[in-house]
Amino acid sequence: MMNRFSHLARAIALTLALGVLAAASPSRAASSLDQGFRSFLETDIWPAAKARGVSRAVFDAAFRGVSPDTKLPDLILPGGKNTIAETNFQAEFKSGADYLSERAVAGNVATARRLRSKYGDLLARIERRYGVPAPILLAIWGRESAFGAAKIPMNAFEVLGTKAFLSRRKAMFREELLAALQIVADGHLKVAEMKSSWAGALGQPQFMPSKFLKYAVDFDGDGRRDIWNSVPDTLASIANYLQAAGWQRGRDWGFEAVVPPAVSCRGEGPDKAFRIADLVKSGVKRVSGRPFPQSELKATGHLLFPAGRLGPAFVATPNFYVIKEYNNSDLYALFVGHVADRIQGGGPFVGKWRKTDRLTRGDVFRMQQKLVAMGMDVGAVDGLAGFKTRRSIGEAEKKLGLAETCWPSQALAGRL
Repeated sequence: MMNRFSHLARAIALTLALGVLAAASPSRAASSLDQGFRSFLETDIWPAAKARGVSRAVFDAAFRGVSPDTKLPDLILPGGKNTIAETNFQAEFKSGADYLSERAVAGNVATARRLRSKYGDLLARIERRYGVPAPILLAIWGRESAFGAAKIPMNAFEVLGTKAFLSRRKAMFREELLAALQIVADGHLKVAEMKSSWAGALGQPQFMPSKFLKYAVDFDGDGRRDIWNSVPDTLASIANYLQAAGWQRGRDWGFEAVVPPAVSCRGEGPDKAFRIADLVKSGVKRVSGRPFPQSELKATGHLLFPAGRLGPAFVATPNFYVIKEYNNSDLYALFVGHVADRIQGGGPFVGKWRKTDRLTRGDVFRMQQKLVAMGMDVGAVDGLAGFKTRRSIGEAEKKLGLAETCWPSQALAGRL
């Protein structure tokens, strides 16, 4: 109970400090922000890190010369300035046509095929151990770090420290910061080697620090879980993550489909399961014209409309949502599944990404607020059109007499 009140006291102190910063001059505000950051590290992070076995030497080395990076996205800055209100910073939440462009897909496929040949024996051993197909592992590796070639230059402690101090999800990033300190304390990496993405993700598979501690494996047998330099450790760690998240051995990720208008786009989502045989009876067909595999007909699937009725439609298996556990974006999981199919000889999507109204993340955020006020469940009110927001849009469109697109539009925004 005392712990709970001490956290509350720190939160109140931080709120008051940020209020003072809002009224200060720019130079004084920056200085006060640094002071608040240092106080946060000393009074909150150091005691928690020490309790996890992190030495003072490691702690001091991690934060030497580190100050808040206010250019990072998704922060709440002094004065209430919002760094994400109107823009979609992350690629996974932009246009499907851009994210799944033929250029991006084909480039990944070509490299993945070469690497599949090079690492065939390794990939076969990993698949036997974890049950995750080689093409899925290669697709994730390519998407996350360009098969290990991408530069990941940011200071992980500066990124995670800033986000633990200022982001919308302080509690989550506080845990990740402590996990990063533990990685160094346990001897996996030196402080200077802790480089991350702008989100704080590490190594070739782009694991958040807590995921490294849970899922990284030593597959090459050298005594280290090296997701920075070891291909065997990188690929096996990805497979271990997916297996732990519930990957169903022997099942595909999903199928592009033709979904007739009689089957509502409001029926999508991982919480709405259908026997694939029943979807077929309702008129859902694969775009290839081939029947669904017999083993899949007996199993459950989920409708997927990543751009509502304004883009390709799919019947997803539970494995699609396992990929989303790795990166919580429909477009990300779709990219991984599609690249995996193409590695094995599949073709481009048949459905087209139709042109949609230009709405900012702020526009969608305000739309979500209005949908919530109408009693609808949009999931997180974050300006991102996830499946719950898409379903609620379809419900609102139906109530207002608009065509059901299940996608944000100027017409719906005006009516709301």
